[in-house]
Amino acid sequence: MYTFYYYPKCSTCQKAKKWLDAQNIPYTPILIHEQPPTPAELGEIWQNSHVPLKKLFNTSGMKYRELNLKTVLPSLSEAEQLELLSSDGMLIKRPLLVQKSTVLIGFKVDIWEKTLHS
Repeated sequence: MYTFYYYPKCSTCQKAKKWLDAQNIPYTPILIHEQPPTPAELGEIWQNSHVPLKKLFNTSGMKYRELNLKTVLPSLSEAEQLELLSSDGMLIKRPLLVQKSTVLIGFKVDIWEKTLHS
């Protein structure tokens, strides 16, 4: 069973949810803005994603710009960045699909297809 973190007003999240349903892939939906992952969960997600920590940030989001994170992030430790991400789900790039060592950040059909059907 996958954990699907999403924001219902996000069109990309809606497309991903529709795709998961059409593929009959079971998941537990979690509203990312109401119940963001904890710093520990985010640390595990990050480690399993094999991407730079910055890739977990929703860099196109209003909150990211509001907090001037483009400038601030380089001065924060990894632990501080994980704490910041966990403090506001709107800072996390979405949708986020997680199952143990499988982590998909954002929705790209070809990548999801390859990863989930291989």
